[in-house]
Amino acid sequence: MTIVDTPERRQLRELTRAFVTREVLPHLADWERAGEIPRELHATAARIGLLGIGFPEVVGGSGGDLLDSIIVTEEIIRSGGSSGLVAALFTHGIALPHMVAAAGARAGGRLPGPAAEPVEAIRDHDLIDRYVRPTLAGSMIGALAITEPDTGSDVAGIRTHARLDGDHYVVNGAKTYITSGVRADFVTTAVCTGVPGSGALTLLVIDRGTPGFTVGRRLEKLGWHCSDTAELSFVDVRVPVRNRIGEEETGFLAIMQQFAAERLSLATQAYAIAQRCVELATAWCRDRSTFGRPLASRQLVRHRLAEMHTRAEAARAYVHQVAARVAAGEPVVTEVAMAKNVAVSAADWVVDQALQLHGGFGYLRDAEVERHYRDARILGIGGGTTEIMNEIVAKGMGL
Repeated sequence: MTIVDTPERRQLRELTRAFVTREVLPHLADWERAGEIPRELHATAARIGLLGIGFPEVVGGSGGDLLDSIIVTEEIIRSGGSSGLVAALFTHGIALPHMVAAAGARAGGRLPGPAAEPVEAIRDHDLIDRYVRPTLAGSMIGALAITEPDTGSDVAGIRTHARLDGDHYVVNGAKTYITSGVRADFVTTAVCTGVPGSGALTLLVIDRGTPGFTVGRRLEKLGWHCSDTAELSFVDVRVPVRNRIGEEETGFLAIMQQFAAERLSLATQAYAIAQRCVELATAWCRDRSTFGRPLASRQLVRHRLAEMHTRAEAARAYVHQVAARVAAGEPVVTEVAMAKNVAVSAADWVVDQALQLHGGFGYLRDAEVERHYRDARILGIGGGTTEIMNEIVAKGMGL
C-alpha cells in the first residue's frame, strides 16, 4: 500500500471506473463527433461526488486533495475515457481555484489548496456562492481565459485591459484557445489593470451574455475533439467590481500559484495515456497473429512492449512522487516541470509505438489508440510548453 493506493483511494478508483463504464463509454464516440460533452454529464458527475474531488466541502466540494484528483484523472483514462473528456468535464479545476484561494485569504486563513485546511469563514463569500458552489453541483460550467492571440506562456505580457469606471471595470481585448469557452457560463479572465503588457494582472469573473462579451468561432483541433475550444472577444464589457477575484494586480501571483496543479494534471493525463496504450497494444499483440504466430510471441514485439511498459510506469512513479510533495506543501516548481516533461515524453513515445504495433487498424478512427495518439500531442503544449518547462528546470539548476 502506498500514498496513492489506500483503501479509500481504491474505492475512488472503483467509483470512477463505474462512472466511465456506465456514463461515458457508450457515448464517447458521439461526443467526439459533436465536439463537446453534454451539460448533463457535469450534473451526473456531481451527484456521485466526482466533480467536486479536490475542493473543500466548505465550498461545496467533495473533499480530498491533489492526489485524489490525480487518481480520478488517471482512472478515467485507464478505463477507456480520454484526456479530452477530462479537459471538458473538469475545466473548473482551472476556473475555480483562484476564487477559493482568494476567499480563504480574505477570511484570514491559509490559501486553500494542497495540504491546506478549509476555512469556515469562506462559507458566505459572494463569489463562492455565485460561482463555486453551482459549478461543483454541476449546474454551471466555468472556463479560464489567459492565453491571447499574441500572448501564450508569457503571462505577464497579457494585453486585455480593464479600466475602472465607478463600480465597474470596462474590459477590452481578446482571448484564444479557451477550453470549454463555447459552453461556459462564466469565464475567470486575466486582465491587465495597469499599462498593457506590464504584468499588472487582475482576475475578473465575466458572465456569459454580458453585453460586449462574445464567443467567437469554435476552434477545430487535432485532438481533444469532445472538449470545445473557443475564441473570446471583449468590447467595452462592463464587469462589476464585486466580480474581481482578490485585490487588484494580484492576478499574476494567483495564476502562478495554480500552475503546479494544472501541470501535474496534464502529466497525469500523459502517463495514463501511456499506460492505457500499453494495455491496448499488449492485448492486440496477444490476439493478432501473423504468419501463423501471435505478434506477442516475437522477441522484437515483446521487448518493445516491455520498454513501453517501463517508460509508462517510471513516469507514473515520478509524477506520484512529485504530486505527494506538492500535496504536502513543498515548493517544488522545478520538480513539477520535470514531472510534466518526463510524462509527456513517455506518452509521446508510447502512443507512437502502440499505433505502429496496431498496424493499419491503428490508423482508423475505430481504434481507441488512434484517439490517444491525437490527444497526447497537446500535453506538451498546454499548461506551459516542453520548452518552457526546460527553462524552469534550467533556472532550478542555477543556469
